[in-house]
Amino acid sequence: MLYSILKIPARIALHFYCRKLVINGPGIIKENGPLLIAANHPNSFLDAIVLATLFDRPVYSLVRGDVYTNRFYSRILTSLNMLPVYRISEGAENLGSNYETFEKCKTIFKQNGIVLIFSEGRCINEWKLRPLKKGTARLALSAWKENIPLKIIPAGINFSSFRKFGKNIHLNFAAPIENNFQHLENGKAILAFNTALENALLPAVYDIQRKDKKTAEEKFQLRVPLIKKVLLILPALIGAVVLSPLYFPVRELVRRKWNNDHFDSIVVSMLFLIFPFYLLLLTIIGLIFLPAFWASTIPIAVAVSSLALLHIKES
Repeated sequence: MLYSILKIPARIALHFYCRKLVINGPGIIKENGPLLIAANHPNSFLDAIVLATLFDRPVYSLVRGDVYTNRFYSRILTSLNMLPVYRISEGAENLGSNYETFEKCKTIFKQNGIVLIFSEGRCINEWKLRPLKKGTARLALSAWKENIPLKIIPAGINFSSFRKFGKNIHLNFAAPIENNFQHLENGKAILAFNTALENALLPAVYDIQRKDKKTAEEKFQLRVPLIKKVLLILPALIGAVVLSPLYFPVRELVRRKWNNDHFDSIVVSMLFLIFPFYLLLLTIIGLIFLPAFWASTIPIAVAVSSLALLHIKES
Protein backbone atom coordinates (compact mmCIF):
# COMPACT_ATOMS: atom_id res chain seq x y z
CA MET A 1 0.00 0.00 0.00
CA LEU A 2 2.68 2.52 1.04
CA TYR A 3 4.77 1.47 -1.97
CA SER A 4 1.95 2.39 -4.38
CA ILE A 5 1.35 5.73 -2.65
CA LEU A 6 5.00 6.81 -2.73
CA LYS A 7 6.02 5.47 -6.15
CA ILE A 8 4.65 8.34 -8.26
CA PRO A 9 5.98 11.12 -5.97
CA ALA A 10 9.35 9.32 -5.87
CA ARG A 11 9.39 9.12 -9.67
CA ILE A 12 8.76 12.88 -9.85
CA ALA A 13 11.32 13.63 -7.13
CA LEU A 14 13.96 11.71 -9.08
CA HIS A 15 13.87 14.44 -11.74
CA PHE A 16 14.79 17.01 -9.07
CA TYR A 17 17.48 14.84 -7.50
CA CYS A 18 19.05 13.47 -10.67
CA ARG A 19 20.37 15.83 -13.34
CA LYS A 20 20.67 13.13 -15.98
CA LEU A 21 19.66 9.48 -15.95
CA VAL A 22 21.23 7.55 -18.81
CA ILE A 23 19.87 4.06 -19.43
CA ASN A 24 21.42 1.66 -21.89
CA GLY A 25 18.94 -0.99 -22.99
CA PRO A 26 15.77 0.80 -21.79
CA GLY A 27 13.69 -1.92 -23.45
CA ILE A 28 14.54 -4.21 -20.53
CA ILE A 29 12.31 -2.04 -18.32
CA LYS A 30 9.35 -3.34 -20.37
CA GLU A 31 10.50 -6.98 -20.21
CA ASN A 32 7.62 -9.37 -19.46
CA GLY A 33 7.46 -12.37 -17.16
CA PRO A 34 9.20 -13.06 -13.84
CA LEU A 35 12.41 -11.07 -13.40
CA LEU A 36 15.26 -11.11 -10.90
CA ILE A 37 17.24 -7.86 -11.14
CA ALA A 38 20.80 -8.58 -10.01
CA ALA A 39 22.52 -5.26 -9.31
CA ASN A 40 25.64 -3.85 -7.71
CA HIS A 41 25.11 -1.83 -4.53
CA PRO A 42 27.00 1.50 -4.43
CA ASN A 43 24.48 3.83 -2.78
CA SER A 44 22.40 2.13 -0.10
CA PHE A 45 18.61 2.09 -0.49
CA LEU A 46 18.80 4.83 -3.11
CA ASP A 47 19.78 2.05 -5.54
CA ALA A 48 16.44 0.35 -4.91
CA ILE A 49 14.51 3.62 -5.22
CA VAL A 50 16.04 4.42 -8.62
CA LEU A 51 15.27 0.97 -10.03
CA ALA A 52 11.79 0.72 -8.50
CA THR A 53 10.70 4.04 -10.02
CA LEU A 54 11.71 2.93 -13.51
CA PHE A 55 9.63 -0.24 -13.70
CA ASP A 56 5.87 0.07 -14.11
CA ARG A 57 5.36 -3.22 -12.27
CA PRO A 58 6.01 -3.37 -8.50
CA VAL A 59 9.59 -4.26 -7.56
CA TYR A 60 10.25 -6.27 -4.38
CA SER A 61 13.68 -5.55 -2.90
CA LEU A 62 15.79 -7.81 -0.70
CA VAL A 63 17.33 -5.83 2.17
CA ARG A 64 19.58 -6.46 5.17
CA GLY A 65 17.76 -8.43 7.81
CA ASP A 66 19.19 -6.50 10.77
CA VAL A 67 16.88 -3.53 10.03
CA TYR A 68 13.92 -5.81 10.77
CA THR A 69 14.73 -6.06 14.48
CA ASN A 70 12.39 -3.13 15.19
CA ARG A 71 8.73 -4.06 14.72
CA PHE A 72 7.74 -0.56 13.59
CA TYR A 73 10.50 -0.44 10.96
CA SER A 74 9.62 -3.97 9.91
CA ARG A 75 6.03 -2.98 9.12
CA ILE A 76 7.14 0.06 7.13
CA LEU A 77 9.70 -1.93 5.13
CA THR A 78 7.18 -4.68 4.40
CA SER A 79 4.68 -2.08 3.13
CA LEU A 80 7.47 -0.78 0.84
CA ASN A 81 7.79 -4.23 -0.80
CA MET A 82 11.02 -5.06 1.02
CA LEU A 83 11.97 -8.56 2.15
CA PRO A 84 14.70 -9.42 4.71
CA VAL A 85 17.80 -11.49 4.03
CA TYR A 86 20.26 -12.30 6.80
CA ARG A 87 24.00 -12.77 6.81
CA ILE A 88 25.89 -14.97 9.26
CA SER A 89 27.18 -11.80 10.95
CA GLU A 90 23.57 -10.90 11.82
CA GLY A 91 23.09 -14.11 13.79
CA ALA A 92 23.13 -17.75 12.71
CA GLU A 93 19.69 -18.17 14.31
CA ASN A 94 18.24 -15.84 11.66
CA LEU A 95 19.57 -17.69 8.63
CA GLY A 96 16.52 -19.95 8.56
CA SER A 97 14.40 -16.91 7.77
CA ASN A 98 16.16 -16.66 4.41
CA TYR A 99 14.34 -19.80 3.25
CA GLU A 100 11.04 -18.12 4.06
CA THR A 101 12.10 -15.04 2.09
CA PHE A 102 13.16 -17.18 -0.88
CA GLU A 103 9.76 -18.89 -0.85
CA LYS A 104 8.08 -15.48 -0.94
CA CYS A 105 10.30 -14.53 -3.87
CA LYS A 106 9.31 -17.65 -5.77
CA THR A 107 5.65 -16.88 -5.12
CA ILE A 108 6.26 -13.43 -6.62
CA PHE A 109 7.96 -15.01 -9.64
CA LYS A 110 5.00 -17.36 -10.17
CA GLN A 111 2.83 -14.24 -10.38
CA ASN A 112 5.18 -12.78 -13.03
CA GLY A 113 6.60 -10.32 -10.49
CA ILE A 114 9.96 -8.61 -10.13
CA VAL A 115 12.52 -9.05 -7.33
CA LEU A 116 15.63 -6.90 -6.86
CA ILE A 117 18.71 -8.38 -5.23
CA PHE A 118 22.08 -6.72 -4.61
CA SER A 119 24.46 -9.47 -5.55
CA GLU A 120 27.53 -8.02 -3.79
CA GLY A 121 25.75 -8.43 -0.45
CA ARG A 122 26.75 -5.06 1.00
CA CYS A 123 26.78 -1.35 0.16
CA ILE A 124 30.03 0.56 -0.38
CA ASN A 125 30.30 4.01 -1.99
CA GLU A 126 32.71 3.19 -4.79
CA TRP A 127 33.01 2.72 -8.54
CA LYS A 128 33.89 -0.95 -8.58
CA LEU A 129 32.23 -4.35 -8.75
CA ARG A 130 32.93 -6.33 -5.59
CA PRO A 131 32.96 -10.15 -5.36
CA LEU A 132 29.48 -11.61 -5.72
CA LYS A 133 27.79 -13.56 -2.95
CA LYS A 134 25.96 -16.83 -3.57
CA GLY A 135 22.44 -15.62 -2.72
CA THR A 136 21.52 -14.58 -6.25
CA ALA A 137 22.60 -17.93 -7.67
CA ARG A 138 20.75 -19.91 -5.00
CA LEU A 139 17.52 -17.98 -5.54
CA ALA A 140 17.70 -18.27 -9.34
CA LEU A 141 18.58 -21.98 -9.34
CA SER A 142 15.84 -22.72 -6.81
CA ALA A 143 13.27 -20.96 -9.02
CA TRP A 144 14.45 -22.79 -12.13
CA LYS A 145 14.18 -26.14 -10.34
CA GLU A 146 10.46 -25.38 -9.96
CA ASN A 147 10.26 -24.66 -13.70
CA ILE A 148 9.67 -20.95 -13.20
CA PRO A 149 10.66 -19.17 -16.47
CA LEU A 150 12.79 -16.67 -14.57
CA LYS A 151 15.08 -14.20 -16.33
CA ILE A 152 18.03 -12.64 -14.55
CA ILE A 153 18.56 -8.96 -15.41
CA PRO A 154 22.15 -7.81 -14.60
CA ALA A 155 22.10 -4.10 -13.74
CA GLY A 156 25.09 -1.83 -13.18
CA ILE A 157 24.24 1.34 -11.23
CA ASN A 158 26.80 4.16 -11.49
CA PHE A 159 26.48 7.47 -9.61
CA SER A 160 28.60 10.49 -10.51
CA SER A 161 28.90 11.32 -6.80
CA PHE A 162 27.90 9.95 -3.42
CA ARG A 163 27.81 13.34 -1.70
CA LYS A 164 26.91 16.13 -4.11
CA PHE A 165 23.52 17.55 -5.03
CA GLY A 166 22.40 16.97 -8.62
CA LYS A 167 23.86 13.66 -9.73
CA ASN A 168 24.23 12.00 -13.09
CA ILE A 169 23.29 8.32 -13.01
CA HIS A 170 24.31 5.76 -15.61
CA LEU A 171 22.23 2.59 -15.45
CA ASN A 172 23.67 -0.18 -17.59
CA PHE A 173 21.57 -3.28 -18.20
CA ALA A 174 23.21 -6.40 -19.61
CA ALA A 175 21.52 -9.12 -21.63
CA PRO A 176 19.21 -11.35 -19.53
CA ILE A 177 20.65 -14.58 -18.16
CA GLU A 178 18.44 -17.64 -18.58
CA ASN A 179 18.71 -21.19 -17.31
CA ASN A 180 21.78 -22.79 -18.86
CA PHE A 181 22.90 -24.51 -15.66
CA GLN A 182 20.42 -27.39 -15.24
CA HIS A 183 23.00 -29.99 -16.29
CA LEU A 184 25.37 -29.06 -13.43
CA GLU A 185 25.31 -30.26 -9.84
CA ASN A 186 24.49 -27.62 -7.23
CA GLY A 187 27.98 -26.41 -6.27
CA LYS A 188 29.20 -26.20 -9.86
CA ALA A 189 25.93 -24.57 -10.93
CA ILE A 190 26.38 -21.80 -8.35
CA LEU A 191 29.95 -21.21 -9.48
CA ALA A 192 28.97 -21.17 -13.17
CA PHE A 193 26.04 -18.83 -12.50
CA ASN A 194 28.19 -16.38 -10.54
CA THR A 195 30.80 -16.42 -13.30
CA ALA A 196 28.14 -15.62 -15.90
CA LEU A 197 26.67 -12.85 -13.73
CA GLU A 198 30.07 -11.36 -12.98
CA ASN A 199 30.97 -11.34 -16.69
CA ALA A 200 27.72 -9.50 -17.38
CA LEU A 201 28.18 -6.94 -14.59
CA LEU A 202 31.87 -6.14 -15.07
CA PRO A 203 31.36 -3.96 -18.18
CA ALA A 204 28.16 -2.50 -16.70
CA VAL A 205 29.79 -1.24 -13.48
CA TYR A 206 32.44 1.45 -13.90
CA ASP A 207 35.87 0.72 -12.44
CA ILE A 208 37.31 4.03 -11.23
CA GLN A 209 39.69 4.57 -8.33
CA ARG A 210 38.12 6.53 -5.47
CA LYS A 211 40.68 9.36 -5.76
CA ASP A 212 40.60 9.50 -9.56
CA LYS A 213 38.24 12.48 -9.82
CA LYS A 214 39.44 13.32 -13.33
CA THR A 215 38.31 10.01 -14.81
CA ALA A 216 35.03 10.22 -12.93
CA GLU A 217 34.38 13.70 -14.30
CA GLU A 218 35.19 12.58 -17.84
CA LYS A 219 32.80 9.66 -17.47
CA PHE A 220 29.86 11.57 -16.03
CA GLN A 221 30.31 15.26 -16.85
CA LEU A 222 27.74 17.01 -19.03
CA ARG A 223 28.72 20.23 -20.77
CA VAL A 224 26.25 23.09 -20.42
CA PRO A 225 26.16 25.43 -23.46
CA LEU A 226 26.94 29.06 -22.68
CA ILE A 227 23.53 30.27 -23.86
CA LYS A 228 21.84 27.79 -21.52
CA LYS A 229 23.95 29.00 -18.59
CA VAL A 230 22.97 32.61 -19.33
CA LEU A 231 19.28 31.70 -19.46
CA LEU A 232 19.42 29.62 -16.28
CA ILE A 233 21.66 31.79 -14.09
CA LEU A 234 18.92 33.98 -12.57
CA PRO A 235 16.38 31.22 -11.79
CA ALA A 236 19.26 29.03 -10.55
CA LEU A 237 20.34 31.75 -8.10
CA ILE A 238 16.76 32.05 -6.89
CA GLY A 239 16.65 28.28 -6.47
CA ALA A 240 19.88 28.34 -4.45
CA VAL A 241 18.50 31.04 -2.13
CA VAL A 242 15.15 29.30 -1.68
CA LEU A 243 16.48 25.77 -1.14
CA SER A 244 19.55 26.51 1.01
CA PRO A 245 17.59 26.90 4.29
CA LEU A 246 16.27 23.37 3.75
CA TYR A 247 19.16 21.56 2.09
CA PHE A 248 22.15 22.58 4.21
CA PRO A 249 20.60 21.92 7.66
CA VAL A 250 19.44 18.48 6.51
CA ARG A 251 22.85 17.71 5.02
CA GLU A 252 24.64 18.80 8.20
CA LEU A 253 22.30 16.78 10.43
CA VAL A 254 22.92 13.64 8.37
CA ARG A 255 26.68 14.31 8.26
CA ARG A 256 26.80 14.37 12.06
CA LYS A 257 24.67 11.29 12.65
CA TRP A 258 25.14 9.06 9.59
CA ASN A 259 28.42 10.03 7.95
CA ASN A 260 28.85 6.67 6.22
CA ASP A 261 27.87 4.82 3.05
CA HIS A 262 24.19 5.56 3.75
CA PHE A 263 24.73 9.35 3.85
CA ASP A 264 23.43 10.11 0.37
CA SER A 265 20.34 7.92 0.65
CA ILE A 266 19.37 9.41 4.01
CA VAL A 267 19.80 12.99 2.76
CA VAL A 268 17.62 12.32 -0.29
CA SER A 269 14.98 10.48 1.76
CA MET A 270 14.77 13.24 4.36
CA LEU A 271 14.47 15.92 1.68
CA PHE A 272 11.77 13.86 -0.04
CA LEU A 273 9.72 13.71 3.16
CA ILE A 274 10.32 17.27 4.37
CA PHE A 275 10.12 19.18 1.08
CA PRO A 276 6.28 19.19 0.75
CA PHE A 277 5.99 20.78 4.21
CA TYR A 278 8.72 23.28 3.36
CA LEU A 279 6.87 24.20 0.17
CA LEU A 280 3.65 24.59 2.14
CA LEU A 281 5.44 26.89 4.60
CA LEU A 282 6.77 29.06 1.76
CA THR A 283 3.27 29.29 0.29
CA ILE A 284 1.77 30.32 3.64
CA ILE A 285 4.43 33.01 4.06
CA GLY A 286 3.64 34.16 0.53
CA LEU A 287 -0.07 34.42 1.35
CA ILE A 288 0.79 36.66 4.30
CA PHE A 289 2.95 39.10 2.35
CA LEU A 290 1.77 38.79 -1.27
CA PRO A 291 -1.51 38.96 -3.18
CA ALA A 292 -3.21 35.56 -3.37
CA PHE A 293 -2.48 35.13 -7.09
CA TRP A 294 1.28 35.62 -6.71
CA ALA A 295 1.39 33.45 -3.59
CA SER A 296 -0.33 30.65 -5.52
CA THR A 297 2.52 30.66 -8.06
CA ILE A 298 5.17 29.92 -5.41
CA PRO A 299 5.11 26.10 -5.87
CA ILE A 300 5.62 26.50 -9.63
CA ALA A 301 8.36 29.10 -9.14
CA VAL A 302 10.18 26.86 -6.65
CA ALA A 303 9.96 23.87 -9.02
CA VAL A 304 11.28 25.88 -11.98
CA SER A 305 14.12 27.48 -10.01
CA SER A 306 15.07 24.10 -8.51
CA LEU A 307 15.31 22.54 -11.98
CA ALA A 308 17.35 25.52 -13.19
CA LEU A 309 19.79 25.06 -10.29
CA LEU A 310 20.05 21.38 -11.12
CA HIS A 311 20.60 21.77 -14.86
CA ILE A 312 23.15 24.58 -14.70
CA LYS A 313 25.58 22.13 -13.09
CA GLU A 314 28.13 20.29 -15.23
CA SER A 315 29.18 17.67 -12.69
